[in-house]
This record gives sequence, C-alpha cells and structure tokens, in this order.
Amino acid sequence: MERYSRQLLFPQVGQTGQEKLGKKHVLIIGAGALGSALSEMLVRAGIQSLTIVDRDYVEYSNLQRQQLYTEQDAEERLPKAEAARRRLERVNQSVRIESIVTDATPEVMEPLVKEADLILDATDNFETRMIINDLSQKHRTPWVYGACVGSTGMCLAILPGKTPCLNCLLKAVPVQGLTCDTGGIISPAVQMAAAHQMAEALKILVEDYGAVREGLVFFDLWKNDYQQFKTRKMKKDSCLSCGSNPEYPFLKRDNVTKTAVLCGRDTVQVRPPQRMKLNFSILARQLIQGGYQVDGNAFLLNIQGEGKRMVLFEDGRALIHETKDIQEAKSLYQRILG
Repeated sequence: MERYSRQLLFPQVGQTGQEKLGKKHVLIIGAGALGSALSEMLVRAGIQSLTIVDRDYVEYSNLQRQQLYTEQDAEERLPKAEAARRRLERVNQSVRIESIVTDATPEVMEPLVKEADLILDATDNFETRMIINDLSQKHRTPWVYGACVGSTGMCLAILPGKTPCLNCLLKAVPVQGLTCDTGGIISPAVQMAAAHQMAEALKILVEDYGAVREGLVFFDLWKNDYQQFKTRKMKKDSCLSCGSNPEYPFLKRDNVTKTAVLCGRDTVQVRPPQRMKLNFSILARQLIQGGYQVDGNAFLLNIQGEGKRMVLFEDGRALIHETKDIQEAKSLYQRILG
C-alpha cells in the first residue's frame, strides 16, 4: 500500500501536494516537547529533509511529554537533537535528517535559514524566537510560532511580506506570556499546540497560502477556552524587523545573551565568546586529576565537583545545574576551562 495513501486522499494535499512536500526542507529550532511532536509528524508526512537544532540533552523529567525519547536516552544523557535523529531515521529512512547540537545563535541559524523552506519554532525562550523572526524576515522564509505551558498554548503563522511579524505584535497580543514558567505543563497542551503548528506548516509546504490562518490562536484545555486574535491590521511599516527600513535588531551581537537561566530550571547556560572545539579526552583527564568526577559520551562531558554538576558540550557551551546564580556559574565555568 502507498505509504502516504491517507494523506493523498485528503484533497488539499493530493498527489501534487505530496510531490511538493517531498521537495521541502524544514528547520526546527528546539527538540523538546513541541520539537518532538513536530519533527515526527513532518517525517511521517514525507518531507525531503529536516534539520533539528537543540542545545540540551535528554533528562528523565522530559519523558512525560517529549514523545521521541526513551529512558535509555535519559540514562545516556544523549543530546536531544541526536536522540531525535536516531529515532526519526527508524520512522522514515527516505527523509534526510541532520542534527545540530548547539545553541541557536544568529551565526548558527542564518546559513540554515537560507537553505530552509520553512522554520518551526519549538524553543523555550523569547530571545531565540525574536532571532528566528528577524532571520525569517531577512531571508523571506516563512515560520510558525508556537508555545505552550500549563494547559495553555498558542500558534501564529508568519509569512514575510504578507503578515505582521512577531515584533509587530509584541505590545498588541499576549505572545510573551508563554516563554518561561514554572507552573508545569500537561502533555495534551503540547499536542494541541503542535497540531496547530503542523496544520499551518502543511498549508505552507503544499503552498496553499490562502488557507493559512490569519492571526493568532490561543487555547486553555483545562478551562475549555479557545480564542483567536485577528492580526492583519497590526503590521507596522515602522517595524524594525519587517517594516520599510528593517534593521533586524535581534541579530545584533549586543542583543545576544552569553549567560541565561534556563526556563523553569535551576540551571544556567554559559556560552563562550567564540565557538571552540574541545578535546574531551584531554580535558577529562585534567579534570579527574583535579579531583572532579567525570563521565560522558561523544557529545558531552558530565562533571561533578564543588557541589555542582556541569554538562560541557564540544563547542564550549556549558549547563551548570543546581544554581540560578549567573556569577557563580560563570566563575565555575572559568575554573574548569582555565
């Protein structure tokens, strides 16, 4: 039986739409809850290629809602992008999948955006979303914003040159309320937000632009609430991201944070001024000689010492756990890397 037969029977996709899907490259920023759901749906739908960018690794607390991962992934502390790639390649071998384990900075994302037909937002912080927004406008690449927390979620499709961008909407609709919250999340909220994002993604990928939702959708599954915000008239000619004289403010180096407390966690990320390539074997020996406990895998080192746990990636980026104190985290980072 034809692999995509049920999708082909849907008239808005059909044979023509399926052929278009099979030629499209999608970039997903984030491989957590939304990224897991979206990447699996895209691979099952039969796109040509998928690039997944994520800075984190799998932990047991992820398994409640991040559907691609297993207990073994958490035990091995596999980077999410890599764990996702391994799983997805077993779902559909015809899709080319690239995993990139790094922070989604403008320098990392710009060449990827240039090659993509669509960007899907599955990140957990607003800084990255605004970088996505500026890159989308600069390179005229559509993207779909999505977020969820608790029992709530929202979705917005952004078509450069046609719809308002995220920067246009900052003071008009509550797009910032779902970026970082310690109130938890239930998995149905993830699936609903991902469903809305994927529906808009399919419309864009099969080039049925007239069907793309005009505006932002918001829902609260626990309160049985569903709202839509019309945004067409909110496009601003003065917008620095999509207006007549764009400056792309969120791509400027001064606006890129070097340290950050991660969403809903006692963890600080420290990013070096410049990307590097660490020699794990040499560094691990030095740290063990210095009294640290060290283990890891091909993608990261797990370092225990000084009452803290640090996870160090090959590009020099580190996650310092059991703290929200940025200065304390930076000091530990500097001591470990000398």
